[in-house]
Amino acid sequence: MGSAYNPAAWLGFFSAEAGASAALAGLIFVAVSINLAQIVKQKQLVSRSAKALLSLMGVLFSSSLCLIPDLSRPILGYELTALGLLIWAGTSLSQYGAARRNPYVGVKEKAFHFVLTELSAIPFLVGGLSLVRGSGGGLYWLAAGTVFSLANALLDSWVLLIEIQR
Repeated sequence: MGSAYNPAAWLGFFSAEAGASAALAGLIFVAVSINLAQIVKQKQLVSRSAKALLSLMGVLFSSSLCLIPDLSRPILGYELTALGLLIWAGTSLSQYGAARRNPYVGVKEKAFHFVLTELSAIPFLVGGLSLVRGSGGGLYWLAAGTVFSLANALLDSWVLLIEIQR
């Protein structure tokens, strides 16, 4: 098996992503606490806050799982598949709540956020399944999911911290 299926080869990547996602999750908590009164008034913003945190939790938890030494490839794959399923369900439901009856977001923006949300969650599920099978890209799926998750969370945090003030 190549490096796509060997978490030890990705030690630096997963260490960096675990730290970055934890720090960004903290910043989202700060953004929410600063604008809490405005956020709780609108269900869409509560959902958007949840989606941002869930996206970062996917990165943090998957990176943490990949840092466990000597975990077998299939077991890691099953764990990532279960995590991917939970993150996908949570972020998809949160995106639905953020977009539903939201007068501030147009159809194009809703479509963009939907696609970005799916691209941030589904790769964790696919990556887990790929590790179980031992083929299909393995941990490279997690790298893609990580990039989209960070973009998703940063966009949401921008709205929660800056756009909410307009």
